[in-house]
Amino acid sequence: MEIDSSLLTILGISAGVLILSGWIEQIVKGYRTKSLKDVSKYLMILISSGAILWLAYGIIVVDVFIIGTNIAAVILMMIVLIMKRKYDRIKIQ
Repeated sequence: MEIDSSLLTILGISAGVLILSGWIEQIVKGYRTKSLKDVSKYLMILISSGAILWLAYGIIVVDVFIIGTNIAAVILMMIVLIMKRKYDRIKIQ
């Protein structure tokens, strides 16, 4: 079955937007509340590792949607991890 390239483009962009929008909401909520205590750092590390592997896969198969989405995902997850470390330290002191 042949799939139209514009449909694949829409599918790839939609998937990326949906996946990344959850991280943006988490960052905004964490910034407002100055708390990310409910976010597991181990979950974040595992998801980040998976995103890095997906990024490697995307580079190997030269898929710009996989590459772009996972670069953005790694950046957003790193922001959440940095915020978590910062806000957890503030609460301890």
